[in-house]
Amino acid sequence: MPLVPSKVFLTNGVGVHREQLQSFELALRDAGLGCYNLVPVSSILPPGCKIITRAEGERELRAGQILFTVIARKESKEPHRMLAASVGLATPRNPLAYGYLSEHQSFGQSGKDAGDYAEDLAAAMLASTLGVEFDEQQSWDAKRELWTISGQIVSTRNVTQSAVVKPGGLWTTVVAAAAFLVD
Repeated sequence: MPLVPSKVFLTNGVGVHREQLQSFELALRDAGLGCYNLVPVSSILPPGCKIITRAEGERELRAGQILFTVIARKESKEPHRMLAASVGLATPRNPLAYGYLSEHQSFGQSGKDAGDYAEDLAAAMLASTLGVEFDEQQSWDAKRELWTISGQIVSTRNVTQSAVVKPGGLWTTVVAAAAFLVD
């Protein structure tokens, strides 16, 4: 029997600690993912996969379970360094078609810019699978916040975490993730 997720939720977090690994662990805890065995997966949103809230998703999880995730992560201990991690999601109008998720992590980019970029990336990847030429500058419908791809409407969203590293020599880690649930 194929292992196809039926639900997904988006989450994000930040962690700060003197140890790099513990900073990452604290970011995962902040995102509500600290007590699961995370397995990174690539960028396909299965057809019919329902997007649920983080709270709904957390209610379905048990400590120690394997959790498939699309995850973005950025870390630094350089004072005043701006960090961002974002996961973008592009969903086609047709519920029988699959969508795309994208991971983006950056230095020096605001959370909004990182989120917008991750959405653009997910929509561009989806457009390429549809065989549609895609110009990020021309395809954005700002009024409705929907991508228009060759007559098809694709909704986009993102989850983003940004932070600025404070002086003091501590590691700061930001994470953004899409967590899949399998029935």
